[in-house]
Amino acid sequence: MNSNLLNRLLSTNSSLTGLALRIPTGIIFAAHGAQKLFGAFGGYGLEGTGQWMASIGLEPGYLLALGAGSAEFFGGIALLLGLLTRPAAVVLAFTMLVAIFSVHISNGLFMSNNGYEFGLALFSISVALAFNGAGAISIDRRMSTLSE
Repeated sequence: MNSNLLNRLLSTNSSLTGLALRIPTGIIFAAHGAQKLFGAFGGYGLEGTGQWMASIGLEPGYLLALGAGSAEFFGGIALLLGLLTRPAAVVLAFTMLVAIFSVHISNGLFMSNNGYEFGLALFSISVALAFNGAGAISIDRRMSTLSE
């Protein structure tokens, strides 16, 4: 892989802001992904999530459940570790856009009506991490300083 591209993907600052965003967001995404993939935390697993996705017109439901669940679970783990944070954050931001516009937008803003406010918050955090990187105390930071 081109080392210049890798350096750009890993580049970050020494601020603790990325850490403060990554940890809670990584936990949330990993937990939601585990619900979709494994049925953990009261989730429906791939089969149930796939059936639900198909019922709202997202076809093929099983494959989209696998994609969304994988993006959330593995993206969340990547955020927790601060590993390839920028690409993980871009994938998670896209996943949130799909969720907002395919499921929540018609319900308005508020979560109490299954609205898009939570998805919007996760989207915004993901975009911020995509722009700023992982910050201090991350594998990205460590790898970027090693390659200098």
